[in-house]
Amino acid sequence: MEELNHEEGRIKEIVDRTLNFWIENELNQLPCDIEIEMLAPDQPDEEWKFWLPVTSTVTDAELQEFELETGFIFPDDFKIFLKHKHFYELQISEVSFCSLPVSTWRASLREMMFETYSREFLFDKGYVPFAIYSDWGLLCFDTHNNNAVVLWDHEDEDSFEYQYPNFYELLAEISKV
Repeated sequence: MEELNHEEGRIKEIVDRTLNFWIENELNQLPCDIEIEMLAPDQPDEEWKFWLPVTSTVTDAELQEFELETGFIFPDDFKIFLKHKHFYELQISEVSFCSLPVSTWRASLREMMFETYSREFLFDKGYVPFAIYSDWGLLCFDTHNNNAVVLWDHEDEDSFEYQYPNFYELLAEISKV
């Protein structure tokens, strides 16, 4: 239990530090509609809008419902991540995480899992995508290997390269950069 509490604190610290960097450097803007809960105050009247991360509203019940819908049980460390903050963009090193806005976080995850690439390449083979890795491919949970994190090369559909034993280790390693 103590290890999970340490991991939870570290996951939150990494996410918060990265999101704060984005805000401080005004990287938190997009040319699209921003959910009202996440819209920064005092917007300039321009096409690009500033967004702010907010405390996640994702509940255990919503996660369980989503897991039943998708047929995939998320690892505990990834659930901590999902229940910490809503954001539009989060990039740490070469990893771009799936957008998690307040009202569309499920749709974003569903799109990443099932629509970024055809189900037959990944999900149906036991690989659950959750982030984009550079222009190389996708990071996926490997359901055959205790949800270890693997890198899938989008140019070679059968190329799955082991990266990290779990989501926490991925975050810890990429945040060192």
